[in-house]
Amino acid sequence: MRLEDALAQCPVVAIVRGVRPDEVLDHAAALLEAGVVGVEVPLNSPDPIESIRRLSAEFGERMTTGAGTVLTPERVDDVAGAGGRIIVSPNTQPAVIRRAVELGLDPAPGFATASEAFTAIEAGARHLKLFPAATYGPGHVKQLKAVLPAEAVVWAVGGVGPDSMAEWWAAGARAFGLGGELYRAGQSVADTREKARRVVDAARKLG
Repeated sequence: MRLEDALAQCPVVAIVRGVRPDEVLDHAAALLEAGVVGVEVPLNSPDPIESIRRLSAEFGERMTTGAGTVLTPERVDDVAGAGGRIIVSPNTQPAVIRRAVELGLDPAPGFATASEAFTAIEAGARHLKLFPAATYGPGHVKQLKAVLPAEAVVWAVGGVGPDSMAEWWAAGARAFGLGGELYRAGQSVADTREKARRVVDAARKLG
């Protein structure tokens, strides 16, 4: 599934940092059941490429899957080889963005300033991940939206949860990357399902 289609269904990407390959499908199924159709496996998780491979094989038609903490073009190639579609980074690295675009993937680079945002856009990014969002606040997004191209999609990631999503949405954010609010390493599948239901309930009230 393409990132655009996933975010149209639910504007949330689950960050499953620390998930293991032997449990990733069960947690992804719980997310999907609740209505979350985007999953990002950070590359500092155990054997992340194998997790992405399993996710893509099992859920690639019903979810958008890929990697987070992608720092080099070589790692973009690894993710692509595993069937991942989204390339999420904590920083603005034009070489990573360009490689993702070359491979037909969807980059979502991290940014904080207008300069970083426009550097990412010039490299080919349409999705821009404000990170860490809590450091800057919704007002930062509102001011940036005045100068960013209309087609730029700003994500709020880092310190954002279901109780604050509406405020970010009102400021102009149109996607959210949620980590601990959805998944923490070692939690049960039941916990993932319950957290996801709460997040999706909040997402359905947006707009």
